[in-house]
Amino acid sequence: MSSHPPFAFDLLVRAPSAILADGSERACAVAVADGRIAAILPRDVRANAHRFVDLAADEVLLPGLVDTHVHVNEPGRTEWEGFASATAAAAAGGVTTLVDMPLNSVPPTIDVDALEVKRAAAAQQCRVDVGFWGGVVPNNMRSLRALHEAGVFGFKAFLADSGVAEFPPLSATQLAAALTVIASFDGLLIAHAEGPAELASAPPASGRSYAAFLASRPAAAERTAVEHLIDAARRTGARVHVVHLSSTEALQAVSVARAGGVRISAETCPHYLTITADDIPDGATQYKCCPPIRGREHQDALWLGLANGDIDIVVSDHSPCPPELKLPDEGDFAAAWGGIASLQLGLPVVWTAARARTQSLSDVVGWMSRHPADLVGLASKGRIEVGADADLVAFAPDAPFVVDTAELRHRHPVTPYAGRELTGVVRRTWLRGQEVHGPDAVDDHPGHLLRRAEAVADG
Repeated sequence: MSSHPPFAFDLLVRAPSAILADGSERACAVAVADGRIAAILPRDVRANAHRFVDLAADEVLLPGLVDTHVHVNEPGRTEWEGFASATAAAAAGGVTTLVDMPLNSVPPTIDVDALEVKRAAAAQQCRVDVGFWGGVVPNNMRSLRALHEAGVFGFKAFLADSGVAEFPPLSATQLAAALTVIASFDGLLIAHAEGPAELASAPPASGRSYAAFLASRPAAAERTAVEHLIDAARRTGARVHVVHLSSTEALQAVSVARAGGVRISAETCPHYLTITADDIPDGATQYKCCPPIRGREHQDALWLGLANGDIDIVVSDHSPCPPELKLPDEGDFAAAWGGIASLQLGLPVVWTAARARTQSLSDVVGWMSRHPADLVGLASKGRIEVGADADLVAFAPDAPFVVDTAELRHRHPVTPYAGRELTGVVRRTWLRGQEVHGPDAVDDHPGHLLRRAEAVADG
């Protein structure tokens, strides 16, 4: 018989400070067994474990981020982004769970067969856990329940042109029909909300002018579409979520609807919180996204919406493409692909701006970890508490760095944050207690493919 006591834990992480599930921040030791948090103990506890990690004095232990708005694009447009590159970028940015959008991949995730194609493409490639959204298009209403039962986390719809022909938008009548189906099994619809009539009547974008591009996607188009979504949700009783909210008017509509009992939530993105229209030079198409980045007054309203709870989460809307599709030589905002690549940088980007506005690191963790997990029903993600998955991040909140595109892990090193000085460095990331970014990171791909509700891994 061995004279040594049995190991109680697989891993013990001793932190001078950690942000716990209740939002409090304190020194502790987080004990991990079988991939889950087994105990939260005093930092100086004497315990038996296979591995010990002592965080540096300038590091804070955070729960892994949950990014519910990522365009991976594989299969079909893997040259834009793929599961291997996207999840490597996620791990480097402290994101331990992402949920992949149903469009830009081919086929789009609009039926169970397409979902299985995507799961097969992702299998054995992921450094972090990955779930999937289904899609709603005009001709797939009969597939929604089957997709729900197959484990998608909800359904993405466009109320205006998506930019890809294989994922057409819903009319007002089709939106109501989709919500009726989704409400029947208490699913969730997430919507890109811009009104096609308002976009059609706006002056067209032209050439290198950012002001012209901004005028072509007016805030009124976003507000009108959000109002239509709210009306349909009120009539059907369905749960709805507005993605990438960018404007004051749309935020006000969400706030009023929520107060009136509509089951609605909303997200915004790092670029809307940290960049304004005045920051964007003409021809700088790396900043193009839809809805567009707007003026300072909209940005201030978004921060207020986060502070008062009218905006629930902050997620990346990571939507990369090959550099040539951004038309860097022409700088044509009308013709360039829209989408901002930021998956690896979201935490320091948001934290740098949040601390300047006297928001706490605990606030940021809520917006980027626990609340996104709650949106999609992942009760074991995005929190440091006993029983949760041991998805952890060693973050140095006061450490400055300059964004170097050579260090980005997503497929193409194009981002509007290139050269920007930020504060906050992700030094290590653990997925269920296994290090996936940092000095002792594993070389394999331990990420699981997740299903709705029960969050069962496919393997």
